[in-house]
Amino acid sequence: MKNYIEIIIPVSNIQIKEMLSAMLAGKGFDGFEETENEIKAYTQEENFSQAAVEEILNNFQIEYSLQLIPAQNWNAVWQSNFHTIAVDDFVAVRADFHEPSANTRHEIIITPKMSFGTGHHATTYMMMHQMRNIDFSNKTVFDFGTGTGILAILAEKLRAASVSAIDNDEWSINNAQENILKNNCTKIDLLLSGSPLKKEKFDIILANINKNIILENLSLLKNSVKLNGILLLSGLLTDDEEVILEKASSIGFHHISTIGRDKWICINLSN
Repeated sequence: MKNYIEIIIPVSNIQIKEMLSAMLAGKGFDGFEETENEIKAYTQEENFSQAAVEEILNNFQIEYSLQLIPAQNWNAVWQSNFHTIAVDDFVAVRADFHEPSANTRHEIIITPKMSFGTGHHATTYMMMHQMRNIDFSNKTVFDFGTGTGILAILAEKLRAASVSAIDNDEWSINNAQENILKNNCTKIDLLLSGSPLKKEKFDIILANINKNIILENLSLLKNSVKLNGILLLSGLLTDDEEVILEKASSIGFHHISTIGRDKWICINLSN
């Protein structure tokens, strides 16, 4: 388990909020909570650079406060803020202490812990939204950076033949395993790893990570997806689209579509 840094930035202007979130995401912050008058941003303690934060905020002449959140307290933070989320009538994501959802085709139960990917963030939401339009029946699936396991679980519920899911964080793997069991999934293989599987090819690859990791691994992902297979990408900001599509096109991917939510995007590619 790892400690996190929370920074609290008093700001009410929506455009400035969006800019700050995007800039902080580029500096390793991977959790955000917005209220009417402030932003709370989270990053692992080992990734935190006070100089980088101050460089960003000095440009806006905004002060901030920060605190260390010990790993053992992070679960309580997530649980206190966790609420059921639904992607239209397609899928609902809830904790086991919430009432079951009666108005969606699929339901995923997630134990809210420090792993990211509970459906609340725009990128996870868009990935699930796009998965509705992909035929998973009897397909082989690779979930690159599984986090809570939410996308792998949804893939199985969509009748995938098998799902391979990896993450480079042991805590995420443990949390994903707990969620897999809670959802009675039997077709998901979990592996602690930070690199795509080199010897296997998949019909569908899901990668909800960030621009840098996607660019570093795009060629490996190309070699891991079958002919006419799908690569669904998120963890990306609107400004990332051009460089991602340029790289993808140069190695033979075809752009199917891009959707957006807030300042984030989800890209659908075919091999």
